[in-house]
Amino acid sequence: MVPLRPLALGDIVTGSFSTLRLHWKRMAGVALLVQAVLLLAMGLVAAASVAAVFPHLEPVFDAPYGEAPTREHVMPLLVAAAVLFVALAVLGMLGMAVISAACLAVLKEAVSGGPTTFAAVRRVAFRRAPAMAGAMFLGYLIAGLPVLAVVAVWAPLAVATASEAAPGALLVPLVLGMLAAFPVAVWLSVRFGLAPAAVVMEDAGPVAALRRSTALVRGDWWRVFGITLVGALLAGAIGYAIQLPFNLIGSFVIVPAIALAEDGVSAAGAITVLVVAVLVTLAGGIAGQLFQIGFMQLVAGLLYTDQRIRREGLAEALLAGHAVPPAAPAAAPEPPQQQDAPQDGR
Repeated sequence: MVPLRPLALGDIVTGSFSTLRLHWKRMAGVALLVQAVLLLAMGLVAAASVAAVFPHLEPVFDAPYGEAPTREHVMPLLVAAAVLFVALAVLGMLGMAVISAACLAVLKEAVSGGPTTFAAVRRVAFRRAPAMAGAMFLGYLIAGLPVLAVVAVWAPLAVATASEAAPGALLVPLVLGMLAAFPVAVWLSVRFGLAPAAVVMEDAGPVAALRRSTALVRGDWWRVFGITLVGALLAGAIGYAIQLPFNLIGSFVIVPAIALAEDGVSAAGAITVLVVAVLVTLAGGIAGQLFQIGFMQLVAGLLYTDQRIRREGLAEALLAGHAVPPAAPAAAPEPPQQQDAPQDGR
């Protein structure tokens, strides 16, 4: 699937598709297992959050006419919403880390020529998930610091001058700051883009993986950026094409639900049809998202492999590891020993 030589753009794209085609069952199995656990965990967290603030819902959302909700009811809802947002973000990142680790585990065996089983991929995915999540979080955080810095500087200034400046004038510094921060954020994100591959391929920790990615990308940033951009465009286009049929089916299923509700048919029938439409749309979204995550991780993994082939002689090391050692030369036959000549008189 992956030639052991410096890889061109076509090799990386073809290798990513070939890995998906040959090993999609293993990657999809781990991904579906993670999605099932993730949806269950998210549902439980959301239900716990709603149950914790349930007494405050009616005073806020169904307050008497002309009366504003009081602070004692609003603050618990805001705190619960913030906690729920953080919890869902953490769960989502953990799920993405496991799926990414599974895809890279498959690629690792594909590059080295080793066998790949579902159990082995699952073990690697869950074992490397914490380090993968840490590397992804640190990479996103560092890459997003320029944008956060612009917002942190602009927000107090906007609040201080809101009464004096025109609304449109307040947006000018923000736009200029974002135009300056966005290229830096892109540069940092590409610089750390190979960190997930280092986590799985080398069993590196989060910080070590970021340093490893920086070393591999240094001096070749534009090439890594171009191939990553092509991979992202392909992943987005194909992911949308996967989602589109599910969205169309879901939209067509909603029409009978509306007709049933207008004709006065039982609410249970309309709700059932509506739930089916939502589930179909959700399935399409999950399928498209899983493809995008898997394909992008495979592209990044092959970029990592390519950089190591070019800089560190990875191809020679892999070939040497799988080569059959030459047979030992046959030992030369020993010359026959000469017998001592008999002495006179004996």
